[in-house]
Amino acid sequence: MKLTILGCYSATPKVNTNPTAQVLEIKNHTFLIDCGEGTQVELRRNKVKFSRVKHIFISHLHGDHCFGLAGLISTFNLLTREADLHIYAPKGLKEVITMQMKLSDSWTNYQLIFHELTSTSSELIFEDEKVEVYTIPLNHRIYTNGFLFKEKLGDRKLDMNAVLNADIDVAYYRKLKQGANVPDNDGNLVENSLVTKAPKPPKSYAFCSDTLYDESIIPIIKDVNALYHESTFLERNAALAKPTKHSTAKQAATIAKKANVGTLILGHYSTRYDSLHEFKAEAEQVFPHVELSRDGKQFEFN
Repeated sequence: MKLTILGCYSATPKVNTNPTAQVLEIKNHTFLIDCGEGTQVELRRNKVKFSRVKHIFISHLHGDHCFGLAGLISTFNLLTREADLHIYAPKGLKEVITMQMKLSDSWTNYQLIFHELTSTSSELIFEDEKVEVYTIPLNHRIYTNGFLFKEKLGDRKLDMNAVLNADIDVAYYRKLKQGANVPDNDGNLVENSLVTKAPKPPKSYAFCSDTLYDESIIPIIKDVNALYHESTFLERNAALAKPTKHSTAKQAATIAKKANVGTLILGHYSTRYDSLHEFKAEAEQVFPHVELSRDGKQFEFN
């Protein structure tokens, strides 16, 4: 599981700071999460192949999280994309994008598939044989979701020395990987645990963009390997967080601690601050495993 931060600042883009966008690579998927202005430039800068992006998740319709999407869709078309593009976003984004394409006469040659989100409860929005994605309802000024990405438990691993010693026919290897007990060549049933090894524990990542401090998300993100939680303000400016429905670094750390996450990644910083180190120092007073997101920074979770 690999996370690449394309942008991690709030509000408007500046010369050296980009609004929210990130790429999660998990089980052969390349998921784009949010798409602020300049996202396609940052995709190129970070050498993310456009053709690998088949699913885009948009947390909410504030511009610093979605104003880069129309341009990216247009660029995909100019590059003669053929693969379908799935967009998971609050209801309304389909109307916005469709109107832009209509008025500019720039319909795509590939299929755009919108999955419009309206539920205020966590729901499964994507699933295949390897990964599940759930919404995380957040508390912001407009309808907003975070996203929980979860690997499914993989197949068991064959212990080939044990399998060969047990004299098991190759025809049963698939069933062994699926956890079944199988017969040897003499018809004796072989206990699966004696000839296979458990798969690696599945990894998980929670993305919580703009949100007021809200403990209702804790059961959803409990025990995730990594949590990205917005930290727009430092605690000394906590008075600004409530009316704007944002969080402080300390509040993000409190959520991480109560949810027992592996690593907390801070982001969505207000550009009023000259140094990000204060965010890390403040959060570490509550929770020890804190990382700072920075534009272009990568995190790998093995």
